[in-house]
Amino acid sequence: MPIQYYIALAVTLFSIGVVGVLIRRNAIIVFMCIELMLNAANLLLVAFSKTHPATSVAPLAGIDGQLFVFFVMVVAAAEVSVGLAIIVMLYRNTHSVDVDFLNRLKN
Repeated sequence: MPIQYYIALAVTLFSIGVVGVLIRRNAIIVFMCIELMLNAANLLLVAFSKTHPATSVAPLAGIDGQLFVFFVMVVAAAEVSVGLAIIVMLYRNTHSVDVDFLNRLKN
């Protein structure tokens, strides 16, 4: 499969994620859109590593992008766990997960 298909799919997923972050007001949906953008970047990392393998290590050709994806997924899992904990605590205090309402709390 040509790399252009992967690029088109990743750009589409990333664009949907950006639009979701900019338009939606629910904090949980915003987190889901951020995860969608991270997965689009992960798709490109794996696709590029498979089409352009490293030439220095022949038996592990094409695994570089997968290692980066693993680290991105670990960071994303930590971000989601901390973010959801913050959202749960804010919901307990304010009974809302609306981003506009939470933005007014800083005044």
